Amino acid sequence: MNHEFAQRFAAEWAADWNTHDLDRILSHYTEDVEFTSPKIVEFLGDPSGVVRGKPALRDYWTTGLALLPDLHFTVEDVRTSLDTIVINYRNERGHGVAEVLTFRNGLVCRGFGAYAPVG
Repeated sequence: MNHEFAQRFAAEWAADWNTHDLDRILSHYTEDVEFTSPKIVEFLGDPSGVVRGKPALRDYWTTGLALLPDLHFTVEDVRTSLDTIVINYRNERGHGVAEVLTFRNGLVCRGFGAYAPVG
């Protein structure tokens, strides 16, 4: 994973989220993606906090976008590892979030959303 790819990906990822176009957003993910987030617990009532597969991810994000019609991401920092990037961003409420995304063949196969405390 090189930093130039990570920077380009993060910019496109945020731009896609800011359009609220789920097809554009989901184009970055594998069919067998697994995603973990405390928002899955909150939005879907699933105590595991995990969705598996692109259809389940679509359902989760469809719910999230309906609940957060003003959703907007502003990337603040991007970090890289061997096959993973971390995108630190602020959401529409100014809260800090980190998205940890692991790639396989150029697509995200696993992701984690991590949220700063809101106070």
